[in-house]
Amino acid sequence: MATELEPPLIDQVREASRRIVRELGFMKPTLAATEYPPSAVHAIVEIGRRGALAGAQLAELLKLEKSSVSRMVRKLVEAGELREDPCPEDGRVKLLSLTARGRRTLAAIDAYGSTQVSRALAPLSAAQRHAVENGLLTYAQALAGRQAGRPETPAVHIEQGYRPGVIGRVVDMHARFYARAAGFGAYFESKVASGLAEFCARPASPRSSLWTATHNGQIVGAVAIDGEDLGPGIAHLRWFIVDDGLRGAGIGGKLLDEAVAFCDKQGFGTVRLWTFQGLDAARRLYEARGFVLAEEWTGNQWGKEVVEQRFERSRP
Repeated sequence: MATELEPPLIDQVREASRRIVRELGFMKPTLAATEYPPSAVHAIVEIGRRGALAGAQLAELLKLEKSSVSRMVRKLVEAGELREDPCPEDGRVKLLSLTARGRRTLAAIDAYGSTQVSRALAPLSAAQRHAVENGLLTYAQALAGRQAGRPETPAVHIEQGYRPGVIGRVVDMHARFYARAAGFGAYFESKVASGLAEFCARPASPRSSLWTATHNGQIVGAVAIDGEDLGPGIAHLRWFIVDDGLRGAGIGGKLLDEAVAFCDKQGFGTVRLWTFQGLDAARRLYEARGFVLAEEWTGNQWGKEVVEQRFERSRP
């Protein structure tokens, strides 16, 4: 069932989208300091990025009618930006590619666009730039997947073991999410930071491990298995988190699958995790992998009173 979105959120996203369109010049008759309209500029960019394309392929990429694309292509060919060559497999199909002039135009478009983005991002902090990147990518993926009712799955790599920057990044994701979800503050953030730092500083052990999910080179999710702090035969699943902009894209499930497979391979009889009531999306992921609610109580170990929960999974 689709989530009911609040009108203020929808209005803010629509307003931001309109501002982006205006600031990037899409309201003007020409785009990116060229003499061409936005559709022609996008055609040059797509052909330059992807190589030779048939007219029908270009129309599908640009979400335009074939007749409109045909007229636009004819003008770009006449202007010397594109060339048409017969397709080797089907002589009835013409393949579009950039001419030498078209490649120069593409280079100018890229330089103009890069300058515009660089100037906009320069005053922002590294965290703000990362938020812009993730937000725009996630929104674009959601728009691309809206016909199917679900967002497009981003390209994510799961890596095992420590990597530079992981402690600060995982603490940052925890602090931001739990401040919003539960009102946790400095006490919670400091406990996550100290616990994770102690875990990563231990000598390497075959009974413990850490996994990170990376997207475009950035850490966007993590989970750890501590096989040493709960006693023989018991694994502790810790620090499970996915970045705000990428929740619901399947990253959390991939991380948990790695952690659970590791526990089974190492022969742990039980895997335990501690969480609290209200984190329903995470709970569904746990239960789908065999975790069951074992205990529930009111506590304030994180600096604020919540209904704490302990989940357990027995080895199949």
